[in-house]
Formats: sequence, C-alpha cells, structure tokens
Amino acid sequence: MDDLYREAILDHYRYPRRKGHLPEPDIHYHDTNPFCGDEITIELKIQDGVVVDAAFDGRGCAISQASASMMMEEIVGKSVEELKHWGKEEILEMLGIEVGPVRIKCALLPLKVLKAGLYGLTDWPE
Repeated sequence: MDDLYREAILDHYRYPRRKGHLPEPDIHYHDTNPFCGDEITIELKIQDGVVVDAAFDGRGCAISQASASMMMEEIVGKSVEELKHWGKEEILEMLGIEVGPVRIKCALLPLKVLKAGLYGLTDWPE
C-alpha cells in the first residue's frame, strides 16, 4: 500500500496540481523551511468564508511540493474555520506514508503557510 502512496507523491511532485498564481488573491502568504530551503507560497480566493480557488508556487523536495499540491486540491470548497482546525494529522493522512522526523517540517510547510495566511485574514471578502 505504501507504494501506491509513494507513487501519488511522485505524481504530485512531477505534475503538481493548482501550481501557479491567482489573479487578485484574498490571501497571499510565503514562507520557507530554513533547514532545507523549501519554499511555498499560497494564494487563496475566499468567498463567504469558503475557499473558492487556491494555488501554490514554490520549490523544494518532493515531500514539500507534493504536500502543497495535494493540500490545494483538498482545501477548495472548505470553510476557513474548518481549515483553521487542520493539523498535521490531516496532512499525514493525505500523504498516506510515514514521514520521518527529518522530513516532517517539509511535509508540514504548506500547512504552516496556509494557517499563517488564514489567521492573517481579517476582512472577509463578500
């Protein structure tokens, strides 16, 4: 079963979903993992407290980039309040493999960027 998840991670790394930029995003947030140099930028369109569009850009290892790609697919249609409660469990379940201590920061960087962006949003777009 792990092989299927590994294949999915490699597929998202090679062919990332929702990679790029949004015109006039409501949320734009960027961060890096200083230990390895991975970078992630997330852009979101929010309407009535729900993510209606999402994109990411960045560079780094297969785990960080696949995690961002998978997360972008998952968050569209979810409420901001729901996403504020996401934790590492959601990301690790999405990845489907055991992530060791060296790679955990890579896997969680997209979640860190998402949460920082969501908590920084004070005006809800209509």
